[in-house]
Amino acid sequence: MMDNGYDYDVVVVGGGPCGSTISTLVAMQGHRVLLLEKERFPRYQIGESLLPSTVHGICRILGVEEDLRQANFMPKRGGTFRWGANPEPWTFSFGLSSKFAGDAATAYQVERMRFDQILLDNARRKGVEVREETSVVDVLVDAETDRVDGVLLSGPDGVRREVRSRFVVDASGNKSRIHTKVGGQRRYSEFFRNLALFGYFEGGKRLPAPNRGNILAVAFDAGWFWYIPLTDELTSVGAVLMPEALDRAQGDREKALLDLIQQCPMIADYLSDARRVTEGPYGEIRVRKDYSYIQEKFWRPGLVLAGDAACFIDPVFSSGVHLATYSALLAARSINTVLRGGEVDETTCFEEFEVRYRREYARFHDFLVAFYDMHQDENSYFWKAKKVTNNVASEVESFVELVGGGSSNEAALVSPANGGLRGAAYQELAEMVAQPVQEAGEDRDLLRSTLARSVSKEGTRIQIQAELGESTDENIPVRDGGLVPSTDGLHWSSPSQSAD
Repeated sequence: MMDNGYDYDVVVVGGGPCGSTISTLVAMQGHRVLLLEKERFPRYQIGESLLPSTVHGICRILGVEEDLRQANFMPKRGGTFRWGANPEPWTFSFGLSSKFAGDAATAYQVERMRFDQILLDNARRKGVEVREETSVVDVLVDAETDRVDGVLLSGPDGVRREVRSRFVVDASGNKSRIHTKVGGQRRYSEFFRNLALFGYFEGGKRLPAPNRGNILAVAFDAGWFWYIPLTDELTSVGAVLMPEALDRAQGDREKALLDLIQQCPMIADYLSDARRVTEGPYGEIRVRKDYSYIQEKFWRPGLVLAGDAACFIDPVFSSGVHLATYSALLAARSINTVLRGGEVDETTCFEEFEVRYRREYARFHDFLVAFYDMHQDENSYFWKAKKVTNNVASEVESFVELVGGGSSNEAALVSPANGGLRGAAYQELAEMVAQPVQEAGEDRDLLRSTLARSVSKEGTRIQIQAELGESTDENIPVRDGGLVPSTDGLHWSSPSQSAD
């Protein structure tokens, strides 16, 4: 046991991208970190379409950018959408950003079994003690201070043991067993309340160059399809529906998925010569409830929720791993700062984490609300339910307030007092997408719009930090009395300290 009475400085629960990232960023500062993962890697996880900020930002900071390159993951230059009023698909290309060009404007489609293994192996190399097949049963709480100071775990032998630590990070995802320990409730959005039915196919068609590796998102009457080319041969295909459609997936899932594919002509065409994978980890047709949610509290003394343990947003814009790893960076800054000691107190550090993570979540939330609202299909039950002007109920407004602390742009879109008028930011985005498509798959410079710029802002900063080896964040806090990133990008500083 350490001299201060703790076994570790930090115990991280969960070995996915969020857990691997935060454990590595803390261990890189010389702190003792234990990561507990309930499964044995490699393990199945739904395939993922990454954003450039993860590949060229977080992964570069972690030191795995070359590992990703050598893994030969499918490169992607953006996302291609059959969405909105246009009958032809259009593309949101990362390369249109003035900040980046060339490789920095691309990302990857990744098989999560391989991607997550790379991050976990890197955590081990960076000094993290990793224990797989180890579950966390509960957190430990100091009776005198009411501070979380460790976990009760169950190892491969089934024996329960107590481990003490200065901090516990819950990075165990949406099925977390300990997220309730911070207090407050998990609040769900009525707007983003979807169900996904998905499987994997071999031999599917690819988009024409240069968009061959892009994620393809295609709206149809019952909802929308994702079509993710994970390799030259393997494709993840999923239909996103209203949860009321669950009965269609409770019987013959294969028949249900194939029927839905036939209802979407573009996806049916792309799969016309393909066969469904029926064996191995990709052989099952799965159902996933992508119910977007956010916790009322993200932390308490000694315990912090990161990644999906804190919040989850609809997957149409491939934001999942970005939000998970971005929250890991924010939480690592807070933990590193407290462990180092000095003038910045714990409460201020973790309030900074929560404010910034909620802020990033709210940006994606607002962008996605507008993105859903722009698709025109008045005869579809799914799309009628996704119209902003139909969602003015009090529960939606309260979710917006919870997401953004009252500052979310969506309030302007759904407020009954607004008379149903769309906000200026939404209108700007809708007009860009509504321009006629001259050539199938052509680029749309969405990054000129306020909403799209907002969701790329923090990712751009992370990429610059990774490129330069230091933070170039603004020296102005995002809130009164707030903090700014330190020069190394892995701690917090007061604005006056940062300016010195």
